[in-house]
Amino acid sequence: DTGWAVYENNQISRDHEAIFHLDRPVEIPEHASIIVTMRHDSQHANHNLGHFRLSASATPDAKLSSGERRLQDALAVEPAKRSKAENDLVVTAHRDSVSRHAELKKLISDKENKLNSDRKGLPKVMVMQDMSKKRKTYILEVGVYDKRSKEVEAGTPAILPAFSKNLPRNRLGLAQWLTDKENPLTARVTVNRFWQQLFGIGLIKSPENFGVQSEVPIHPRLLDWLAVEFQESGWDIKQLIRTLVNSHTYRQSSRLSAALLEADPTNRLLARGARYRMPAWMIRDQALSASGLLVDKKGGAPVNSYQPEGIWAEATFGKKRYSRGNGDDLYRRSIYSFWRRIAAPPMFFDNPGRETCSVKMGLTNTPLHALSTLNDTTYVEAARALAGRAAALAGANSKPPAQIERAFQLVVARKPSKQEQEILENIYTRAEVRFTSDPGAAANFLRNGESSRNSELPEPEHAALATVCLGILNLDEALTKE
Repeated sequence: DTGWAVYENNQISRDHEAIFHLDRPVEIPEHASIIVTMRHDSQHANHNLGHFRLSASATPDAKLSSGERRLQDALAVEPAKRSKAENDLVVTAHRDSVSRHAELKKLISDKENKLNSDRKGLPKVMVMQDMSKKRKTYILEVGVYDKRSKEVEAGTPAILPAFSKNLPRNRLGLAQWLTDKENPLTARVTVNRFWQQLFGIGLIKSPENFGVQSEVPIHPRLLDWLAVEFQESGWDIKQLIRTLVNSHTYRQSSRLSAALLEADPTNRLLARGARYRMPAWMIRDQALSASGLLVDKKGGAPVNSYQPEGIWAEATFGKKRYSRGNGDDLYRRSIYSFWRRIAAPPMFFDNPGRETCSVKMGLTNTPLHALSTLNDTTYVEAARALAGRAAALAGANSKPPAQIERAFQLVVARKPSKQEQEILENIYTRAEVRFTSDPGAAANFLRNGESSRNSELPEPEHAALATVCLGILNLDEALTKE
């Protein structure tokens, strides 16, 4: 009853089409006629049909041939004289008539949908961008935001090399100034931090302070040479680390004699190799690596490793609940562990807070850390996996002494002495007696962690060997870089 007119969009004086499907098939006798009655009851007096045409089809899925008349009109025009709209209509009709085009069109659509789906799963990262017009900056009297005094612009401390006029006064220019070879500070600070990571203490003791209150470097020429080498190598960190770890200074023994202790108690003269307790995250990674559990995958999202219940809830007044990961997430390097600023992973003792930047490693020798390395699920599971790995490497019919020796080698990279071997075998014997008399305790002990155990070992023997491995992982030699 609308007359097929669309006045507001001005779609009048044009062809309209419709298709009607019968409710059920109709048998038409030969030479019979079909009478079709169409009523034009438009509510608008001036809406009239110009002329119409009826067609019949036996095709069950007949569709409207929308635009067929316009296509015929476009084809009637010489190709050189067609308008862009007419040419697009012909090209589209030709493409749609080719089955291969429909296949490719669907393939493109599927790929685009997959791409859009993958994009939605990507993490969002905040980035900074310079304003199109630099904002004016003023000194604020006593810090009050609406009490402006002298206008200022970005600059660098006068004591350092001047900011070149050729550099833009933005973050890019600042980065170029920081890495300019006329500015030795950046290279010296960077070299000192990597030295600190490898030797436990930097060439300058205060890595966060190179000013007048910092310690005077004991080896200033060495620091200068390393800084220049670092700059001239194109700021190649791998080459810097390779230079340090291949040096005689790094590779010398850390054994301490009475004479060295008296002459240089803190090893500032570098007369011996560095010796210090590893940070908590390194101890965890070392245990996972020795046990064979470490998943050495690069990159990816943060992971939630083992953690006691209720820590997040306590720190956030019940607003956040910790959801532990599973599978490979439990055995990735500690650098991928998720950190909540107010509730860091509890196994990482003495790490600096995340409220402010810190450039020093957190080292600890608190007895509480020993409780963690002896009882935390991460270390108990690592000990169980280490026991299974040592037994497998020692051979199918190997005896406990050989298995213990192999476990010791996997952790501290040497064979145990005769005395050490005897002590570890005594621990194994006592543990085996206890677990044999109490199979339930052995089963509970081996149930720690999500990874599967070496089923070729009987439970009492496996639990006893895991007890020995837990002790090996807690040796001073296993927790100390020397």
